[in-house]
Amino acid sequence: MVGTFLDLTFPALEAQLLAAGVRPAHARTLWRALYRGPANLTDDGFPPPLQRWLQALQREQPLVSRPEQLADIPSSDGLTRKFLLRLPDGQTIETVLMGYTGRHTVCLSTQAGCAMGCVFCATGQGGFARHLRPGEIVAQVLHAQRALKAAGGDRVRNLVLMGMGEPLHNYDAVMTALEIITDSRGLNIGASRISISTVGVVPGIRRLAAERRPYHLAVSLHGASEEERAALVPVSRRWPLAELIEACREYGAITGRRIFFEWTLVAGQNDSRDHAQRLALLLQGLDAHINLIPLNPTHGFAGTPTSDRAVDDFQAVLRAAGYPSTIRQRRGIDVAAGCGQLQRQSSRSVA
Repeated sequence: MVGTFLDLTFPALEAQLLAAGVRPAHARTLWRALYRGPANLTDDGFPPPLQRWLQALQREQPLVSRPEQLADIPSSDGLTRKFLLRLPDGQTIETVLMGYTGRHTVCLSTQAGCAMGCVFCATGQGGFARHLRPGEIVAQVLHAQRALKAAGGDRVRNLVLMGMGEPLHNYDAVMTALEIITDSRGLNIGASRISISTVGVVPGIRRLAAERRPYHLAVSLHGASEEERAALVPVSRRWPLAELIEACREYGAITGRRIFFEWTLVAGQNDSRDHAQRLALLLQGLDAHINLIPLNPTHGFAGTPTSDRAVDDFQAVLRAAGYPSTIRQRRGIDVAAGCGQLQRQSSRSVA
């Protein structure tokens, strides 16, 4: 077995049992222990064949790998908790648990670091280390779920893949993790409650469309011209804006799904009414919802958040052009909840 049980989809787990000469029917018992119980895989209550196989396997390798929690920092409003987690090889990642009325959302990391290099993003400023395995993505959900239950909460209902890393750069592992997370026999988080955010990895967007994946797609734009976008999002030089918008049109035509576009507002760089008008023209004909995100300041970027007045003016232009738009709540600023900030602060303190 490569990795741990958390890396396996249910069919893959059944195949492991079958190959070991254990009845595949026992897969449900094991799956329940992994995702709905304490995950004690030496449980005396397991059927004897399953128990013997697990005990033999455990002598050879870890069956479940859980990240070590280095920090759990709650925000002052009590609605956001940020976890700094260390993986077995020493890499650190972040997971954020956010409370809203009637639901809790978890923001997941998909890579240790990020290769996309967005200039205002703390993760991008730190560079790329490696992809996460499916089980390392799944383990973040389990960690947040345990923390939520320990605090008297219900269960995680929504996921956003907007933490450290570019999800579509780690496409196969991310899709395997989401198959595990959405399985009704386990965590059972609905696909309609999951959003994948990309900075514009065009092949990944086209693959999402071709495979008709049922998750929401969020595309980070931040600029409506090639020059403006490339200044904030260097990967735009690899997948130019025109190519990205064409991929989004293909995605919409194939899937019939609305696309959410993310726009981080930086004072004096992309927050004027003219910028908003160019954005509206760029997205003409697309079923689009635009999320406006006031900049979350980082040590490695000199830009500053736009004013509340400019945010309102920007949104007014979009709405006048017929686009639904939401001003994203700035959550967890006091706990460095922006992608990669806590990890970068921890690295600096160690250095």
